[in-house]
Amino acid sequence: MKQIPWSSLSARSCRNRRKGCNFAWEQCKLSDISEKSYEKNTYNKYSTVLTNSAEYGIVKQRDFFDKDIANSSNISGYYVVRKNYFVYNPRISNQAKFGPINRNKLDESGIMSPLYLVFTVHDIDESFLETLFQTTTWHRFMYQNGDTGARADRFAIKDSTFMSMPIKVPSLEEQHKLALAFQKLDQTITLHEEKKRQLERLKSALLKKMFADKSGYPAVRFEGFGGKWDQCKLGNVGTFRGGFGFPENEQGNIDGIAFYKVSDMNDSCNTLTMRKASNYVTSSQISKNKWKPILNQNIIFAKVGAAVYLERKRKAMGPFLLDNNMMAFQPKDADIDYIYYVFQRLRISKHAQVGTLPSLNASELRNITIYIPSLNEQKAVADLMVSLDHTIILYDFKLELLKKLKSSLLQHMFI
Repeated sequence: MKQIPWSSLSARSCRNRRKGCNFAWEQCKLSDISEKSYEKNTYNKYSTVLTNSAEYGIVKQRDFFDKDIANSSNISGYYVVRKNYFVYNPRISNQAKFGPINRNKLDESGIMSPLYLVFTVHDIDESFLETLFQTTTWHRFMYQNGDTGARADRFAIKDSTFMSMPIKVPSLEEQHKLALAFQKLDQTITLHEEKKRQLERLKSALLKKMFADKSGYPAVRFEGFGGKWDQCKLGNVGTFRGGFGFPENEQGNIDGIAFYKVSDMNDSCNTLTMRKASNYVTSSQISKNKWKPILNQNIIFAKVGAAVYLERKRKAMGPFLLDNNMMAFQPKDADIDYIYYVFQRLRISKHAQVGTLPSLNASELRNITIYIPSLNEQKAVADLMVSLDHTIILYDFKLELLKKLKSSLLQHMFI
């Protein structure tokens, strides 16, 4: 059977469907194409305990939790989950409103707690059914026939009721084509995710190797540079500045100068520089409150609250203002991109004063020891790191587009 590239599909082509796939989808019950598995782990034949994750699918429990959770003395009552068996996990989460249904794609059999529903399928493309369960087409049935039960984190539905779930399926030929298209899309997403992880690991290694330690020499260096790096205090290469209280009744403007709050750093987009604020202020507000905007490019971070431990640092272009839970650092006689990556390496949260809320004190941060090379070497190191970060951001952007494409196709290609 000829494969169709996922990139040739769109919401419109999904609705109109492809030539040769114009037969009506038939409705059946899940029990018509599947059977509940009752096979128990008699005599503890299997020892690999599995878990069904909404985010990662069926994985080994040890890999997921970094340790064994199940009691080895009780696993004889666990269900055996062979390759390509399906498992329903009634545990609900933000990723799985009614609990995840996944297929065991591991190359070995394992076992799962009796809390899970294990079933096998027949007369249907397994990959097609797996993809169908990634849609929301079956959620209405669950909502109408189940309940959250006594535990708010678990969805309660009888096994017999679950197996009566109505599903609509096309011909086997169309099932195969849909499954192949989504497999190709998933492979592309996986490749991009792995490439991004590799780049992040490379960045982490370079942050360790290309910046000097107590010896004054970096482990990895560009050709043409030599000599020991200068040791100095952070306060000698820049100035710290705090923010201002922002009256709630003055918030909400969408034009003017950016007034950054800690929450503005919580967006999922991996960026080096702040792009937008949730609040802006006018010149009349600045005059009235006697605020002094920061005019130059600075490095900003949280100085009060739990966000201190998140270690988020961003560059911000002037002019801008900060609220009193944030702090800015403006380098002098040093390359700001280089200093930005010095901040990336620093764990400034370990300097936080612990109280009702963790807080950072500028006087203590000024005394942090750093190492500085010549300006030319600063720029060389910074240019490499910026280029690497931009590539990571590009993969983030591509992944976001691919996941949106998959979400759209799941919405439009299934009934």
